[in-house]
Amino acid sequence: MKVEKDKGILKYILILLSFTFLAVFLLLPLFYIVVTALRDGITGYVQAVTDAYAVKAALLTIRATFWAVAVNTVVGVAAAWCVTKFAFKGKKLLSTFIDLPVTVSPIIAGLIYVLTFGRQGDLYQYLDAWGIQIIFAVPGIVLATIFVTFPFISRELIPVLTAQGTDEEEAAALMGAGTFTIFRKVTLPHIKWALLYGVVLCTARAMGEFGAVSVLSGHLRGKTNTLPLYIELLYQGYDFTGAFAASSILVIMAVIVLILRLVLEQKGKKDQERNR
Repeated sequence: MKVEKDKGILKYILILLSFTFLAVFLLLPLFYIVVTALRDGITGYVQAVTDAYAVKAALLTIRATFWAVAVNTVVGVAAAWCVTKFAFKGKKLLSTFIDLPVTVSPIIAGLIYVLTFGRQGDLYQYLDAWGIQIIFAVPGIVLATIFVTFPFISRELIPVLTAQGTDEEEAAALMGAGTFTIFRKVTLPHIKWALLYGVVLCTARAMGEFGAVSVLSGHLRGKTNTLPLYIELLYQGYDFTGAFAASSILVIMAVIVLILRLVLEQKGKKDQERNR
C-alpha cells in the first residue's frame, strides 16, 4: 500500500512539474505576446499586421514554406524509400547525410551557401552570366529553408517503411505491377499518415526558420525579410507593439499547425485500429 501511495504522490508531483514548466516557458510568453500586441488597442494591432512590409514578410514566409514542403516531400519520400527498400553500397552514408541538417547549425548552413553561391565562390560567375541571383535574394531563402527542414519528412517515413518490410511490394511486383503502381497502391496507404505528419512538422519548422535565412537574406526590407527577420527588425527599432503583433501572426500559424497535428494523430490512430 505504501508503494501505491508513493506512486500516487510521484504522479501528482510530475503533473505539477509539467504544468508549471509549460506555464512558465510556453503559456506566459504567449500571453505576454498577446498583451503587448494589443497594447495600443485593436486599431493599432490591425495597423501593425496589415502594414505593407508585414504583409510582404508574411507572403515571403508562406512562399518559402510552400517550396520547402513541396521539395522536401518529393525528395524526402524518395530518400526514405531508397534507404528502406533497396540494398546498395553507401546506404549508411546516405542515411547519415539525411540527418546532417539537424547536426549543423543553421547559421553555418547559411555561411556554406554564401561561400558556395556568393561572389567569392566558383559558381558565381556562371550564375551571374545566366542572370541567377541566389545570395541576398528569394532563391537563397528558399534553399536555406529547404536545407534546415529536409530531415523532417524522411525521418517520419523511414521507421514506418522499415516496419512495413518489402513482402507486399515483392508480391505486387511478381503479379506484374510497375514501380509507381506499387508505390501508389501498396506503399502509400501505409505511410500516408506519417507523410502528412512529416509535412506538418516541416511546415512548422520552415515558418520559424531564422538563422540560415538571416545569413542569406541580406535583410532587405520588403524584399528578403521573412516574418522572423521582420520581427527582429521591428524589435531592434524599439517598435515593440509592431514586433509582438507580427509575432502573433506566427503564433496563429503555429496554433493552426498544432491543431492539424492533433487531427492527423487522431485520424492515424483510428486508421490503425480499423486495420487491426
